[in-house]
Amino acid sequence: MKSLPAAGKLFADRQLNFLLIVNVLVVVIATVLSHGLFVGIDNLQSMGSQLPELGLLALGIMLSMISGNGGIDLSGVGLANLSGMVAALIVPHFVSGDDSPVLYTSLFCVIVVAMGLLGGLLNGVVIARLQLTPILCTLGTQLLFTGFAVVLSNGASVHVDYVDPLSDIGNGTVFQVPISFVIFIAAIVVLGWLLRRSPFGLRLYLMGTNPKAAFYAGIPRTRMLVLTYAMCGVLASLAGLISTSHTSSAKWDYGNSYLLIAILIAVMGGVNPAGGYGRIICVFFAATVLQFLSSLFNLLGVSQFFGDCTWGFLLLLSLAFAGGERVRAIFGFVRADRVQTKP
Repeated sequence: MKSLPAAGKLFADRQLNFLLIVNVLVVVIATVLSHGLFVGIDNLQSMGSQLPELGLLALGIMLSMISGNGGIDLSGVGLANLSGMVAALIVPHFVSGDDSPVLYTSLFCVIVVAMGLLGGLLNGVVIARLQLTPILCTLGTQLLFTGFAVVLSNGASVHVDYVDPLSDIGNGTVFQVPISFVIFIAAIVVLGWLLRRSPFGLRLYLMGTNPKAAFYAGIPRTRMLVLTYAMCGVLASLAGLISTSHTSSAKWDYGNSYLLIAILIAVMGGVNPAGGYGRIICVFFAATVLQFLSSLFNLLGVSQFFGDCTWGFLLLLSLAFAGGERVRAIFGFVRADRVQTKP
């Protein structure tokens, strides 16, 4: 009897219903049009290995949006590329991949995540302490991270030594499931618990929903913003780790288009740009929709320009299906931002 109200609450979200319906329709249509190739093990593994990079960046966008105050992290792609590049340049000076592949991989992962954490802390401290607009601050750090990567590599691609444990992160499987997808699911589970079951999540949602109430409730805004953007940095570094291990290289301009797609995933997943609302399960299914469509277009030889058009149409359709409340929130956020910028 208790499971019925829970199920009803789960499917009461119109955005989730829309995304589930679209996922099912795309899978059915793609399976028919591809004569079953779409659900073949090779294609499923390919999609599973491509999804985590965009998905992890979208989770970072989601976190920054929930925090409110125009929060959005535009520095994810630049930080991901810089993290992988720094690790690729530093690790060979201390450990040989041929002699100690496990130690090489471990040190590589530690440096990548540490770089992501430092970059996220930089964003959080600047935004919280200097009270800068997040979108402008992270745009600046995006250029900063990209500039550092260009200087370190002289604009060229940095080769990463082929080491089996490291390569497995981006290319290996466990029980036929890509390891990168397992990392993505683990990040979703941990982040979902933090947002729904921990004091951090409750405070973050309150900050985004009603900053004044959060202030009078004694929520430490500075600490919360620093922690939030630090987590965004770690998520970006995990995306960088997966991309670097997948391609065995790091380049300053890798995934330039990923930022806009990650924002598209977050908004299509129902995250409120004005702050205070966002569900990880919706962001996950928004990411799978785009991945399914991208894979289908590749199988059918359809131009990616048509894919971009389709994604834009899906975004508009998802906003309409979610009802006027979400749309009013977006336009209300834009109007509020304009009022604040008036002299």
